[in-house]
Amino acid sequence: MKERPTMAPSETARRNHDELFPGQLPALAVTDPELVEIFNNFAFDEVLSHGRLDTRTRLMVQLASLIASQGMREYRALLGAALTVGVTPVEVKELVYQAVPYIGMGKVSDFLHATNEILKENGVELPVPGQSTTTPKDRGEKGLAIQKEIIGPERIDDMRAAASADERHFQEYLAGNCFGDYLTRTGIDVPRRELLTLSMLVSLGGCEPQVKGHILANLNVGNSRGLMLDVITQLLPYIGYPRTLNALRTLNETVPAPSAG
Repeated sequence: MKERPTMAPSETARRNHDELFPGQLPALAVTDPELVEIFNNFAFDEVLSHGRLDTRTRLMVQLASLIASQGMREYRALLGAALTVGVTPVEVKELVYQAVPYIGMGKVSDFLHATNEILKENGVELPVPGQSTTTPKDRGEKGLAIQKEIIGPERIDDMRAAASADERHFQEYLAGNCFGDYLTRTGIDVPRRELLTLSMLVSLGGCEPQVKGHILANLNVGNSRGLMLDVITQLLPYIGYPRTLNALRTLNETVPAPSAG
């Protein structure tokens, strides 16, 4: 049998991998060395060469994406890496909490338990400091205010006015729960929260109307087309081409690429 060459990641891939996983070989390096070589050279070299995200933000959007796509094993590995490069326990908890209104507790629960296990293994005392800024009495008012700040007042007023009488409670839920309970929290600023939301929606698949809405929301809070393109690029190795290309199509339909001239 012809002997296979040993795994040969590029120097750049090795350096970027070691930044996140110092002294650790990929778990599949022994059983699946060819796949590890292909994936690492792509994810930690080619893809990173087109990204301008700082390491902390890159890992946060990838963690949000992995929750949405239910990639538990990769999530656990990247969470350890995120803590290594300075993502704080509060930031970790906040991105998991924010997944609840967009992905649902049915899918988030296991990731919350896994997060708690990894934080404890890293010596973090739980619970982490609370980040809520609302009460049961003011969550609706504060939620509606930040909903209008993020989405735009005219769009929110139109959505609320267009809701039929038997569906108006969903508009109240959006204001009080989705935005009032979650998006008003501290620990992560609003622009970064919108990048997390976009990452989750892109990774869920089948959410193109919501992706379009949150592309516009990202613009409202100061996140450029280029920044969103960087996020989508960094998700590609973890969510695959179909969902990535759908996200690109929606981005281009919503915020056309600048002309070559």
